[in-house]
Amino acid sequence: MGEMNLNRRQFLKLSGATAATLAVVELGFNDKKAYAKPKDFKIANTTVTPTICCFCGVGCGILVHTKNNTVVYTEGDPDNPINEGKLCSKGTTLRQIYTSEKRLTKPLYRAPGSNKWEEKDWEWMLDTIAKRTKETRDASFVEQEAGIIVNKTEKIASLGGAALDNEETYLVSKLMRGLGVTYLEHQARI
Repeated sequence: MGEMNLNRRQFLKLSGATAATLAVVELGFNDKKAYAKPKDFKIANTTVTPTICCFCGVGCGILVHTKNNTVVYTEGDPDNPINEGKLCSKGTTLRQIYTSEKRLTKPLYRAPGSNKWEEKDWEWMLDTIAKRTKETRDASFVEQEAGIIVNKTEKIASLGGAALDNEETYLVSKLMRGLGVTYLEHQARI
C-alpha cells in the first residue's frame, strides 16, 4: 500500500472532519435529549476575503471576515506561504483600520495659504488632482536634452509604500513612467 504524506494542516483538516462525523453519528443514535446549546461563533455565517496586510513590505496573508457590510474579525491566512497563518501585533489589529471612529471616510482639502482642512467630495478631489497633475506636467515637460529625446518631468515625484501590493505598485509605476516622472521610488528599496 502506498505511503500517505500529510502536512500538519492537511492532518488537522482530516482529523477535524473525522471528529465532526463521529459527533454527528453519536448524536443521531443517542436517545438522550441535548440540553446544552453551543453559542454561535462570531465568524459563523461570515464572508471570508483573503487579502494582504498593509503594514509592512513582507506581504503576510490575512483572512477578513465580514458580516452585514462590516469587518467582524481578521486572522492570519494559514494557506499563505509567507506567514502560514501567523501575524505580528500590527497585522493582528488590522481590523481597527476599518472599524476605528477616527478613520477618515471623506477627502480633506487644505487650500494654499489656509490653516484649516475642509471636506470635499470625491469627484471634486479626483478632478482637482488630475487637473493639477496635467498642468504641472505640461509646464515642466522636457522632450529633448542636449539633442537626446528624454520625455521627462522633474516637477512630479512618486514614493510608493509597503501598503501597496505588487499589482498596485506595478500600476503606479506604469502611470508615473507614462507621465515622464524621473523621481520614482518605493519605500521598500529605501
